[in-house]
Amino acid sequence: MSRVRDYETPPQPADAALPGARTALFLLAGINLFNYLDRYILAAVEPEIRQFIQGKALAAGHPLTEAAAKAMTGSLAMAFLISYTLAAPIFGLLADRMSRWLLVGISVGLWSLASGATGLGIAFAAIWCTRIFVGIGEAGYGPSAPTIISDLYPLRRRSSVLAWFYMAIPVGSALGYVFGGMFTHDGMFSSFFGWRGAFFAVVAPGLLLAVLCFLMKDPPRGQSDAAVAHKVSLADYFLLFKTPSYVLDTLGMAAMTFAIGGMAFWMPGYLNEARRVGSLEMVNRYFGIIMVVTGVTATLAGGIVGDKLRKRFAGSYFLVSAAGIFLSVICIFLMLRTPFPRAWIWLALALFWLFFNTGPSNTILANVIHPSMRATAFAFNIFLIHVLGDVPSPPLLGYISGRWGWGFIFSLVCGMMVLGGLFWLWGASYLAADTERAPRSLGERIV
Repeated sequence: MSRVRDYETPPQPADAALPGARTALFLLAGINLFNYLDRYILAAVEPEIRQFIQGKALAAGHPLTEAAAKAMTGSLAMAFLISYTLAAPIFGLLADRMSRWLLVGISVGLWSLASGATGLGIAFAAIWCTRIFVGIGEAGYGPSAPTIISDLYPLRRRSSVLAWFYMAIPVGSALGYVFGGMFTHDGMFSSFFGWRGAFFAVVAPGLLLAVLCFLMKDPPRGQSDAAVAHKVSLADYFLLFKTPSYVLDTLGMAAMTFAIGGMAFWMPGYLNEARRVGSLEMVNRYFGIIMVVTGVTATLAGGIVGDKLRKRFAGSYFLVSAAGIFLSVICIFLMLRTPFPRAWIWLALALFWLFFNTGPSNTILANVIHPSMRATAFAFNIFLIHVLGDVPSPPLLGYISGRWGWGFIFSLVCGMMVLGGLFWLWGASYLAADTERAPRSLGERIV
């Protein structure tokens, strides 16, 4: 497939963003917020979907144990992640060869319709299938969005700008918990189709965002990096796995994704069932508010700190990411041993330090890969961090909590977070050389 011709733009100062950068950033951040809102509605209403599944099984004469029911609802997250993970490399290859905004618009429309279809599911298998299509839709968006932003903003500002984009992750996730909680049996919108209403309500806004994408134009690839465009061959993709910063950053993100993916999915159930903090609606609301505050402040702070320290430490993005995840482990440990309501403080700090790495760790990916294959690099990163991370963790942790109790899963979660931090520390010594090499790496490979 031949690459579409990017639109022309006049030369810009080295540190200037390209025309239309703020509009594109605002729209992509809004879509990213909606993306995670869609994902975490499922986590917010998981206990009620679990009850629905158990009720159907009991009516059919095949009652489910608590461990089996939790494994089944956990597999709904796995269904989304499997399709998302497998489809991402395909869409990454397409994004390096055609209009990324077109792909984003189609993807947003698809996942919005599939989310609405989740609310129509009358059996577990039907719900499971709709989550597959949500994953396919989001796979078209994931590799494209950060590469558009990377082509609009210069390297020295990239971590701070990407932090604004990734700030939508905690905000959207939090809104998913809060919004989903409103449709649970004790929520204010429980009379509107119950938990199904939460999925119906996201369709129209998603389709509107999709339409706006079709009005946007692709920025030129590589201009912000002073890189020459290259037609990428199959052999060039092996450069990804010969770039130490890319490999170690991906391994660190995979370990973190295992931990945060499983913990985020089961946290409302843990707070409601194990710690008896309050009703499911109240737990989702409080947890969502904490995620908004800590996620916004930590994601922006991490991006800014990473950019500031870059002048003093060549591996600053790796160091900031590692420091944040180690501090988060300490706060999780203290949360487990502190009674509520004081434990909310440690939970908030754990989330703050966990989100601190979001901007820097993704900036590493953008900075160490040639722009002509950047979308594919993000796609392979998505594939690996989910295959090794949150594809197995929700059903695995659900089964463990149902079999041996909630406490055991946090030891596994914290262990994976420590492992991720160690990978990031390892990568710090490679970052400067890999960043310097990236804009000319394909030229050297072709010659």
